[in-house]
Amino acid sequence: MKLKNKLAGYLEYCKFRKELDEKTLKAYRIDLKQYFNFVSCDEPDKEKIEEYITELHKKYKQKTVKRKIATLKAYYNYLEEEEIINDNPFRRIKVKFKENVTLPRIIPREEIEQLLNFMYNRLDENDNSVYKYRLRDVVVVEMLFATGARVYEISNIREDSIDLNSGLIRIMGKGGKERYVQISNSSLLAMMKKYFVENRTEIKESGYFFVNNRGNRYTKQSIRLMLKKYTKQAGIERNITPHMFRHSFATYLIEEGVDVSCVQQILGHSSIKTTQIYIHVAAKKQAEILREMHPRNNMKIAGAA
Repeated sequence: MKLKNKLAGYLEYCKFRKELDEKTLKAYRIDLKQYFNFVSCDEPDKEKIEEYITELHKKYKQKTVKRKIATLKAYYNYLEEEEIINDNPFRRIKVKFKENVTLPRIIPREEIEQLLNFMYNRLDENDNSVYKYRLRDVVVVEMLFATGARVYEISNIREDSIDLNSGLIRIMGKGGKERYVQISNSSLLAMMKKYFVENRTEIKESGYFFVNNRGNRYTKQSIRLMLKKYTKQAGIERNITPHMFRHSFATYLIEEGVDVSCVQQILGHSSIKTTQIYIHVAAKKQAEILREMHPRNNMKIAGAA
């Protein structure tokens, strides 16, 4: 049985049944082709698979190795569920990972405030030809921080996914999973209404809430470039990316005492383990505060080390 010939069916299953996005499908395709090119046979035995896994560890970082092996496991699980194979070799292969925890980069609160102040001040400049686009950019950056949404999720928000009266937004996440996020800041909601009024025609015609100067969807790449431009103009040296707003959103909520499961739901994480990384970031900040601000550090105690 030629297992690699089942790839097309599997990818079709992932696209239409699991509703995975194109980026994920592309990664699956690359990982599986790489695997079959290495094993150079249709039904590799346990030893050959172990050899491939060893080769992955030699070439890639742990995070990449973990993803590639997860792709293979998912593929063999599919073959087993479809009764294409009787024996799933990955049930006899144990893989352990020891990953270095990389804490997400966040934006200091004062720099977020600096950036937004600069962008709002630009709205007051007398240039009506660009007002509605500057207004759009303000709302985009505000929403990145207000919702913790990914940049492609912001880019793909449909006009009918936003209730400008209640501030409730439907966001389409990974795998076509939808979630709802509430805009709770009245000032931001007022700005969203202003933006909509200024761009109503283009929004209605495109169907997307955020549009460019040609009336098309405001792409994630355009958002990245926009953010880079304003950051530089605001005099901020840090390289701020849209995803850093997501990290900052989660970290600051946890610092304020919001339950991690609530943050998980807002971010759209399928596993709470993914969200728990922000606890480490918040704990790091807490340690800095206690080290700098705790009164015990300024006390002179006789006999203390």
